[in-house]
Amino acid sequence: EDQAESFRWLFFALFAGIVLIYMVMAAQFESLVDPFVIMFSVPFAIVGVIWGLFVTGYSLSIISFVGMIMLVGIVVNNGIVLVDYTNILRERGVPVEKAVLLSCRRRFRPVMMTALTTLLALIPLAMSTGEGSETWSPLGVSVMGGLLVSTVITLVFVPTMYSIFEDRLKNRHRVVTEGGEQ
Repeated sequence: EDQAESFRWLFFALFAGIVLIYMVMAAQFESLVDPFVIMFSVPFAIVGVIWGLFVTGYSLSIISFVGMIMLVGIVVNNGIVLVDYTNILRERGVPVEKAVLLSCRRRFRPVMMTALTTLLALIPLAMSTGEGSETWSPLGVSVMGGLLVSTVITLVFVPTMYSIFEDRLKNRHRVVTEGGEQ
């Protein structure tokens, strides 16, 4: 009963974290679409957590769930780096497709550096065998699994979603403009 109540509060904390992160990004980007595109990587991070726990044999515990909540904040950073640079290129007049390709190429190294440093820093926590490791190792495993999957997804899926949303918004704007002129 106590564990069920703890998981309810953790689900609430996860949902509140996602909403707050979306709100902060919406304020920073001054857009509702860009944060939505970035948030596409969060569900894949959760899949990575489950995958990491399954591979290592750990179960979903309160500690691993805390890792999942932390991961929501960590995962969006790579998407922010990509989308922000893409927006900078778009403001300079670069077409959507070229801006997405350039931002992926130019921001690949920073995204990989931040992801790899975090992953490498978590190895001692995930692989520890000392006293209390059975409590804290699931935290490291959950964050590592989620970050690994979400980084790959961020580099592939977020730019794809960005270009799809930009094309749809551009087409909708074109239809409204053409419709208003008639």
